[in-house]
Amino acid sequence: MPASSEPSRTSARFRLRAETAFAHERVDALYSRFDLTRPEGYAAFLAAQARAFPSIEAALSQAGAADVIADWPDRLRSDALADDLKALDHPCPAPLASPAFVSDAAILGGAYVLEGSRLGGALLSRSVPEDAPKAFMGASDPTLWRAFVALLDQHLTDETAIDQAISSALATFAVFERSATLALEQDRP
Repeated sequence: MPASSEPSRTSARFRLRAETAFAHERVDALYSRFDLTRPEGYAAFLAAQARAFPSIEAALSQAGAADVIADWPDRLRSDALADDLKALDHPCPAPLASPAFVSDAAILGGAYVLEGSRLGGALLSRSVPEDAPKAFMGASDPTLWRAFVALLDQHLTDETAIDQAISSALATFAVFERSATLALEQDRP
């Protein structure tokens, strides 16, 4: 059978990953500077997350994420983050402003960053002492990621939508980058 004459289309998931890789790497590099093996370092890491995560999650909810991502309420983790900080006797910092999520594609781009952080948190939680609170970092479920990437490919079917999702993901990564930078600057002697 001859090969298809249709050009192969890269999935939305892989486009998002490729076109946000530089932002993702910058954020990972910043957050990797926190020493998760020490209670102070872990608390600072969570506080840096808390400057960004809840405001982004709330903005996604207000923009209608539950209409785009049917199981959105099951994906919310801001309360877990606040609970972990409280258990560590660490205050929640003032939140940074979230990007605006003005379309379904933008919602998916922002959610892509939050859902990816769930996977990253599962890996990072291995460095956290066993007795530390890990509701936020331990909220990993591979089925959620698989369902989410299927949703990306279902909804992001044209270049305009994919470009909107990429722009939204980049803006979301930028908030996390700013949050980590602020936290690390506060730790300087």
